[in-house]
Amino acid sequence: MKAFLILEDGHVFTGTSIGSKREVISEIVFNTSMTGYLEVLTDPSYAGQAVCMTYPLIGNYGICYDDCESLRPWPDGYIVRELSRKPSNFRSKDTIQNFLKRFDIPGIAGIDTRALTKILREKGTMNGMITTDEQYSLEKIIPRLKEYTTGKVVERVTCSEKTVRKGTGPRVALMDFGAKENIARSLIKRGCQVTVYPAWTSAQEILDDQPDGIMLSNGPGDPKECASIIKEVRKLYESQVPIFAICLGHQLMALAVGADTHKMKYGHRGGNHPVKDLQTGRVYISSQNHGYVVDTDRLDPAVAVPAFVNVNDGTNEGLSYTGKNIFTVQFHPEACPGPQDSAYLFDRFMDMMGGAR
Repeated sequence: MKAFLILEDGHVFTGTSIGSKREVISEIVFNTSMTGYLEVLTDPSYAGQAVCMTYPLIGNYGICYDDCESLRPWPDGYIVRELSRKPSNFRSKDTIQNFLKRFDIPGIAGIDTRALTKILREKGTMNGMITTDEQYSLEKIIPRLKEYTTGKVVERVTCSEKTVRKGTGPRVALMDFGAKENIARSLIKRGCQVTVYPAWTSAQEILDDQPDGIMLSNGPGDPKECASIIKEVRKLYESQVPIFAICLGHQLMALAVGADTHKMKYGHRGGNHPVKDLQTGRVYISSQNHGYVVDTDRLDPAVAVPAFVNVNDGTNEGLSYTGKNIFTVQFHPEACPGPQDSAYLFDRFMDMMGGAR
């Protein structure tokens, strides 16, 4: 069946429908990872977005459920150049086609994803529609695309109740703003007892549980939409508990102390982004997934100073908080399938809590 990807600037791509046949409007973004498509699909940070994979062949190793970063996929849509129909992998349990159908996610295959990516790089991230309606009307669709916003997507992806994952080491409070499973895995691997809290949990409830450390997770959307969460993060900042924050958590902490964030032209999404540690001068290859960035021009050095910078475009990739046992990063040290260059940051967090690795 034919499918169409319609962008708000009027570009139309024609391909083949994959997954669900339903129509969807979403923000269109691209990911440059060569592997890890299942981790991308199950990353809650993609809620409210349709993902274009720049690597030309997707699905060749099938679906391995042990590799999922959450219990379900989160993108609104999926866009690929070529979809492998017959995966070859002894761990594979399903195909992407069936996976998308099972979770009612529409997609499109057979389009020029290179051309689409160039449009998004030149004009910036924009909204689009995936549809199988061959009688579509651009005059009616484009105004709808321009009106679309992702909204408060953190509310969609966070857990519904507090859960405890056993361990014998330091007790870590993990704030779930859309947490990838490998954050908890990375902490549990180091012996931590991890308690996962819904995004709306009050700072007082967390502090009353007397954690040895607090982890602020990744998540989707515009950080400024999380006004009530930011107020609670400010209270956590004022405590003496060590804090480590990743991605959205990094942005929320910055907003909580008076810094600012802004939307990037097309964001960073992929597994090949170089970041420089400003203290050591060492460069690490990182996995990233974000469309917003902390504006360091409005950052008070008495509160926090830049700790990491993106080598490609000079944007901020991490902060160290002055006089506080707090550090935050924009990239993903828990990256799965990788790269794992920056996994040592979890060890730094362990040291902050005084726990054994």
